Amino acid sequence: MDAFGIDLSPAMIEVARRDHPDLRFGVGSMTDLDLADASVAGLVAWYSLIHVPDDEIGSDFTHFQRVLRPGGPLLLGFHVGDESRLTTQGYGGHPMKVYIHRRQPGRVTAWLNDADFTVEAHRTLSSAESTHGESFSRAAGLIPSRALSR
Repeated sequence: MDAFGIDLSPAMIEVARRDHPDLRFGVGSMTDLDLADASVAGLVAWYSLIHVPDDEIGSDFTHFQRVLRPGGPLLLGFHVGDESRLTTQGYGGHPMKVYIHRRQPGRVTAWLNDADFTVEAHRTLSSAESTHGESFSRAAGLIPSRALSR
């Protein structure tokens, strides 16, 4: 498997390269994926969509749909809730300035359906089950709908 990672933060890419020197990592944005159409077998967006405003989510899902091969899975992780808040301190006390957006699972499912994904499975975790120590987290396994119609 030719796994690789993309992150908007150069510092996070440095950490990834340090911790996983045998894998490929590069600075990039999921809001404008610089990947060819149908070029990835699967995609993981693990707690990254939490930084994207609601009005931009649909565009991200469209990019995901574009780069996934037919039948390629999409795995998401996000925080469940109804609020957005500004965070000024990251893990380890590092200064930062980003918004964290919590969303209801039904809303995310609707956005995914609008982007022609079919939710195959989902699980909601309580804070006791989540390694992120948040109120709730959710992961959804998805298959592009276009692959199901073939």
